[in-house]
Amino acid sequence: QVQLGESGGGLVQAGGSLRLSCAVSGRTFSNYAMGWFRQAPGKEREFVAVISWSDGNTAYAGPVKGRFTISRDNAKNTVYLQMNSLKPEYTAVYYCAAKARHGSAWLPSGAGLYDDWGQGTQVTVSS
Repeated sequence: QVQLGESGGGLVQAGGSLRLSCAVSGRTFSNYAMGWFRQAPGKEREFVAVISWSDGNTAYAGPVKGRFTISRDNAKNTVYLQMNSLKPEYTAVYYCAAKARHGSAWLPSGAGLYDDWGQGTQVTVSS
């Protein structure tokens, strides 16, 4: 089990940028997949992006491809989500999640597949 803590959310105008951070602590997580998800009011939690902690491979949801960038800093045990060209429909609570992969290179996108979650950080994009 790992502990996750998101930060960096806030209010931004459409077209602006934000960088979310997810501080990771706990057991050794070198073979984890680290995902970002978001949940808007009245909607299901949806996949945004995922990164392999060991080799940095990434995958993105179609709507955010080219706008968002997921990265990690091994020295700081932190995963980032750089969000550019934000739209009002991106308003949601953004969550960081961790999935132990036990030797595989899998980059899961299903929320139900993840083991550990942070408390979330609110992102509000005004029009």
